[in-house]
Amino acid sequence: MYIGILSRSIQLYSTRALFRAAQVRGHRVRVFDYMNCDIMIKDNRPVLTYGVEEIPEVDAVIPRIGSSSTFHGVAVVRQLQKMGTFSAVDADAIIKSRDKLNSLQYLSNEGLGIPNTLFFNNCTDARHNIESIGGVPVIIKLLEGTHGIGVILAETFKTAEAIIETFSKTKQKFVLQEFIGESKGSDIRAFVVDGQVVASMKRSAQPGEFRSNLHRGGKSISLPLSSKEVETAIRACEILGLKVAGVDMLQSDRGPLVLEVNPSPGLEGISKTTGVDVAGKIIEYIERNTSEQKKLAYDEIE
Repeated sequence: MYIGILSRSIQLYSTRALFRAAQVRGHRVRVFDYMNCDIMIKDNRPVLTYGVEEIPEVDAVIPRIGSSSTFHGVAVVRQLQKMGTFSAVDADAIIKSRDKLNSLQYLSNEGLGIPNTLFFNNCTDARHNIESIGGVPVIIKLLEGTHGIGVILAETFKTAEAIIETFSKTKQKFVLQEFIGESKGSDIRAFVVDGQVVASMKRSAQPGEFRSNLHRGGKSISLPLSSKEVETAIRACEILGLKVAGVDMLQSDRGPLVLEVNPSPGLEGISKTTGVDVAGKIIEYIERNTSEQKKLAYDEIE
């Protein structure tokens, strides 16, 4: 099978891991920088070029789309899908999950637990807004932040009001989110592949920090999830249409609360922490589904 990986660089850990996992299983694999892919729209024939050449016919593609280049990256994935290529992550699912507010709306509407979250346009009474989700301390979160950047814990009304005023005046899109004290600076990441939790870990913030992201010095341990946490992670991916995702949750007194569902989760932290070959699990998922896709195509011909 010929597998394409859409990534900015083969030097990235997750890209290298996927590349090796595909090669070990005997597949031909190539990395394409999706920002160098050009989309040609013609009558009845979608075309995707890479430099001066047309993208070769690959059987499957693994999108590793960064949040800062979502628009172009998703357009490339969608074009490949129109060309009949199987994608490990659906283009529309990337869009649905990448918008943090949008994804929380979908999850909440389906009954999944989330921290109380408030998005507002008119900052006329910040104190009232803060009190409406439980008061201080409160989390103030930029909607387009990654790796914990743009996530602030405001412990007093005065601090929260100053941050809200600054974000509002600079036209930033942000939400207020309930602070879950019982999580004690820790969260859970469940890595879901094809409807199954294949690896999970608990991340804890370093002393003096409330953000548990490994990029910010957080520590991680392998952690078996409860049946409710497994159910929540899988259901979150089903709701957003994701077959490969990292689901971040908080352990709370009212059960697991979903923070975010990431359509391009990093493989390094989860793989090193749990010892699970997560990249291999993704390749196995592709093998199963491309085989089924070919079988269905053959049955149609018959």
